[in-house]
Amino acid sequence: QEHLVESGGGLVQAGGSLRLSCAASGRTFRSAAMGWFRQAPGKEREFVAAISWSGGTTYYADSVKGRFTISRDNAKNTVYLQINSLKPEDTAVYYCASRNGGLLMPSIRPLSYDYWGQGTQVTVSS
Repeated sequence: QEHLVESGGGLVQAGGSLRLSCAASGRTFRSAAMGWFRQAPGKEREFVAAISWSGGTTYYADSVKGRFTISRDNAKNTVYLQINSLKPEDTAVYYCASRNGGLLMPSIRPLSYDYWGQGTQVTVSS
């Protein structure tokens, strides 16, 4: 079982940057695909980015391509989301999720993920 804890959220001005971190405490992190999702008030949870267990494959939502970068450090059991050129529409709670089961490819579908963190709030002021 994975326990995921996000951190790094906050209040930033438009155009600013943040780096979100997601620390995993389970023993299967290194073989798990990881994803970042976000949910704004009154909206459904949406895919942001995902990364394979090795880091060799990444996926991004069209709305964040070129501004967000997902990465992972398997030695530290941590996945990151670098978010640049923030826009007010990026305001949301950001969640990380793990897709366990042994070297599965990352997915853009929330239902493909087994474990979720509690989320970290990102608020972008205009």
